Amino acid sequence: MNTEVIVTCAVTGAGDTVGKHPAIPVTPRQIADAVIEAARAGAAVTHIHVRDPKTGKGGRHPDWYREVVERVRSSDVDVIINLSAGMGGDFVVGDPDPLKPGEGTDLVGALERLAHVEELLPEICTLDCGTLNYGDGNLTYISTPAMLRTAARRIQELGVKPELECFELGHVWLARQMHAEGLLDDPPLFQLCLGIPYGAPADTNAMMAMRDELPEGAVWAAFGIGRHQMPMVAQSVILGGHVRVGLEDNLYLRKGVFASNGQLVEKAIQIIDLLGARALTPAEARTRLRLKTARPAAVS
Repeated sequence: MNTEVIVTCAVTGAGDTVGKHPAIPVTPRQIADAVIEAARAGAAVTHIHVRDPKTGKGGRHPDWYREVVERVRSSDVDVIINLSAGMGGDFVVGDPDPLKPGEGTDLVGALERLAHVEELLPEICTLDCGTLNYGDGNLTYISTPAMLRTAARRIQELGVKPELECFELGHVWLARQMHAEGLLDDPPLFQLCLGIPYGAPADTNAMMAMRDELPEGAVWAAFGIGRHQMPMVAQSVILGGHVRVGLEDNLYLRKGVFASNGQLVEKAIQIIDLLGARALTPAEARTRLRLKTARPAAVS
C-alpha cells in the first residue's frame, strides 16, 4: 500500500463532454480556473488539455496553452503543471477508402505534438506510449515506437518529466524498453489508463498486470473512467500507486449528480484518508518525482 499519495486532477480532457455536463471548462480562462480550483482542493498535479474556445472541441493550439499556463502561474496557488502532448495522434480510417483520412483526423509528427511543451516548459508532459483502437468506430490513436523515441529524447533534453500514459500492457512494455535504452530519466513516471475502449479494462487484474511489468523504481498512478473512477482510486492506493481524478475521466460525484473538479479531488482525498494514507503537497510531489524544470516566477 502507498501511504503518501500524489493526487492528479485532469480538469477537462478533449473528449465529447461539452453539453453532457453543465460546466465543462472550455476557454483558457475556464480551464485555468479549474486548475486553480483543483489545486485549492488538494491536487498536487493538474493534467491540462485545451479546447477550441469557439467549438469546445479538443485542440492543441499553443496560444490556448500559453494563456492557461500564464494564468495558473500568475495565480496564488502552487501546483505542478502537466500538459497533455497527446493531441495530434488521431487518425480516422476512411470509409470506403481506408487510405483516405476520415473526418476528425489530426495526425502530426512527434515533435509538432511538443510545440507547446518546447515553449512553456511545464514540469511534466504526457507521452502516450503506443497505438490504440479508440472506441467502436474507425478512430485509431497513432504513436509508433519511432515517434515515441523521438519525443522521449526531446522531452529528456528539455528537462521535462514525461508521464508515460499506458492504455494497455504492450504500452508498458514499450515504455520499459525506452527506459532501458536511457531515454527516460529515473524515476520513470507511469500513468495506467484503465477503462478506455479498447485498452485495458478498469479492474484489479488489469491494474496488477500492468503494475507488475513496470521497471524497478518506477513511480506509477492509475485511473478509471466513469463510475470506475473512485474504485480505482482506492485500488491504486492499496496496490502501491498514486491517483488521478477529474472531469476528463468522469462527470459525476455520485449517480445523477454532476461533479466539479474540486469535488472530485476532495472525494479522492477522503478515500485516501480513510485508507490511512495522506495526499502529498506539490513540493513533496516534486521531490518524490525528482522534477527538473523549475517553477517559473509568477507573471505580472
